[in-house]
Amino acid sequence: MELGYSVVAYQRRAADQLQALGVEIVRGDITDLPKLTEAAQGCDAIIHTAGKAGVWGDPAEYRKINVGGTENIIRVCRKLSIPVLVHTSSPSVVHTGGDIENGNESLPLAKHFSSAYPATKAEAEKIVLAANGDDLKTVALRPHLIWGPGDPHILPRLIKKVRGGKLSLPAPEKIIDTIFVENAAQAHVLALLELQDQARCAGKPYFITNNEPLPQGEIIQKLLSAVGVEAKIRAVPAGPASAVGAIFEMGWRLLPLSGEPPITRFAVEQLSTAHWFDTSAAARDFGYLPKISIAEGVLVLQKSGLK
Repeated sequence: MELGYSVVAYQRRAADQLQALGVEIVRGDITDLPKLTEAAQGCDAIIHTAGKAGVWGDPAEYRKINVGGTENIIRVCRKLSIPVLVHTSSPSVVHTGGDIENGNESLPLAKHFSSAYPATKAEAEKIVLAANGDDLKTVALRPHLIWGPGDPHILPRLIKKVRGGKLSLPAPEKIIDTIFVENAAQAHVLALLELQDQARCAGKPYFITNNEPLPQGEIIQKLLSAVGVEAKIRAVPAGPASAVGAIFEMGWRLLPLSGEPPITRFAVEQLSTAHWFDTSAAARDFGYLPKISIAEGVLVLQKSGLK
């Protein structure tokens, strides 16, 4: 590759685009320790981006993948003497239900969570950072709302929520951060290189964003428009929306119903609060500054869509 590395991607799905770049693709599941160990043979570093995302699902499944899978990564690093691990965490691990404005790494991990996703991501982050030592250098990155071509999460969910050209949001005026996918990838590579050098970031978590906080209604409209979906934002009260989410969650658990509820308390919590972050620690410790602006990223998304 560009930096002289041979890259192996261990994942569940095919990846023609990566393969075209010369990446070796190994199909497998992160919970399969023997297969994971086999795939990591000969590697000098691991970037761990695998995980179960989303706002709803079986807590045991989240724990199996996000916690158990991360424990497997640590086991593989120990067994194969792989000295460097970059882990993808989430800013949701510090979200306690209120606004976060210019938040930095001094924020403590939340003690209570309204969803299995942030709860298990917080546990996984603790495992990774606790594993840092002389024989294994680790770092946890917290990218905020990754978007761009190939996005399987944020944009598809938003598109499904648009009804009759309208999208309901609890607080469209709240300021949030996002990050273009190529900037997120850049941050992971820079952190890896730093761990192999002076390792100033070892054993620490870092927020990474595009450094362009915007009202969430504005950025959502930009992203939807880039993929050909025009939506007028309609503000709805957060309190009633959260109550409705709780009712839906109860119904989904009791019946039980397939798929996920149309609204959840975790989704309302995220959509009704500000969350933007200070990334100066990432700039200081491993030189992260976003190369692609939101405006530039939107143009890339416009040309390629979600493919």
